[in-house]
Amino acid sequence: MEKHYKLHRLKELADNDQEFLFALASTFIEEVPADAEILKVAVENENYLLTYQTAHKMKPTVDMFELGILDDLIVVQDWGKLEQKDKNITAQLNSVLAAIDRATKEIIQDFKL
Repeated sequence: MEKHYKLHRLKELADNDQEFLFALASTFIEEVPADAEILKVAVENENYLLTYQTAHKMKPTVDMFELGILDDLIVVQDWGKLEQKDKNITAQLNSVLAAIDRATKEIIQDFKL
């Protein structure tokens, strides 16, 4: 079964150092699901600044783990940055949240976290 995250870039960055990869995976588990929850609540409450800040913070990690949702995350980020009150970003937000949830479960299992 294909994973919902990829380690190609991370292995290159880590020069295949398993301890470093483990540390990166641990950091993902500690930060990204919590940030995803903050993002969800910020969007629900139309807190544009927090939406922008949280999505912006998440971008490098989402990109590094190649979750395949960077474009959706950027739409959410821009919604917050530009305060696009009339734009519906529900589909993009749900895509981001679902991908993070799937990747989190797989990383926990794969790295025995």
